[in-house]
Amino acid sequence: MADKKTLILGATPDPSRYAYLAANRLTGAGHTIVNVGIKTGEVAGVAIEKPETIHTDIDTITLYVGPQNQVALYDYIIKTKPKRIIFNPGTENSELRRMAHENGISTDYACTLVLLSIGQY
Repeated sequence: MADKKTLILGATPDPSRYAYLAANRLTGAGHTIVNVGIKTGEVAGVAIEKPETIHTDIDTITLYVGPQNQVALYDYIIKTKPKRIIFNPGTENSELRRMAHENGISTDYACTLVLLSIGQY
């Protein structure tokens, strides 16, 4: 499987959170990750950074931030120019989805963990 460098937006060091599980499963599946969030610490051996540095080599952004907190991240997300955005359950946002499509970014309302488990990531 090809490495799909993935930015986990909403990364957290809390092992009870889905973003934490996704980070570990992504790295376990051979994908490079970038952890971005408001928490400090690290997940799957990768430090969590603030949404400041624009990464221009991202295949996928997987969202673990609710729609109410996404507005402040719109510019960051669009400027990153990922190939796709995965809206995990609870992160669905038609406004951000429209903006992504206008910028040539594909979107999926899906679950990263499920996609990985069925080999469709």
